[in-house]
Amino acid sequence: MIEFISQPWPWYVAGPLIGIVVPLLFLVGGKQFGLSENLRHVCAMLPGKTDFFNYDWRNGSWNLVLMLGIVIGGFIGATWLGNPDPVAISEATRSDLALLGVTNFNGLLPADIYSWEGLGTLRGLILLVGGGFLIGFGTRWAGGCTSGHAISGLADLQLPSLIAVIGFFAGGLIATFLLLPIIL
Repeated sequence: MIEFISQPWPWYVAGPLIGIVVPLLFLVGGKQFGLSENLRHVCAMLPGKTDFFNYDWRNGSWNLVLMLGIVIGGFIGATWLGNPDPVAISEATRSDLALLGVTNFNGLLPADIYSWEGLGTLRGLILLVGGGFLIGFGTRWAGGCTSGHAISGLADLQLPSLIAVIGFFAGGLIATFLLLPIIL
């Protein structure tokens, strides 16, 4: 069983399993899937908060438990169920990344950027700290994260979610083809 679980699952299995979460959450408790709201719940728990965080965060405790389960599941998966095979990256992608200075492909993320040593560089600061700030700002501005808009919002046929998802894809394309070559 462990061997079956630790192998990569094909999209036609993993995708529908993720898709089942949306109607189950709605049918069981009238809830919508999304993780960015947890940041607000955590801030609402802290003392000395502003009016924006002054609300009963306990109504969102189910979402905090979901987030905790994702973190614990990720830890279990990476620690005991990890796939020992290297990440499959095409040679064309490897050569394109090598031209940008990314040469270490051991692990899930390139250690040239995603490491403590990489964080100490200007490139690492821009990508990790600057990118993290922009993600947080964009999530708040868009009224949710990619998972909330793309999974719940589109399933609920919400026009703002469609606009947000189109913006996510456009931003990803701009970052990949225009910004990353400049930063890297």
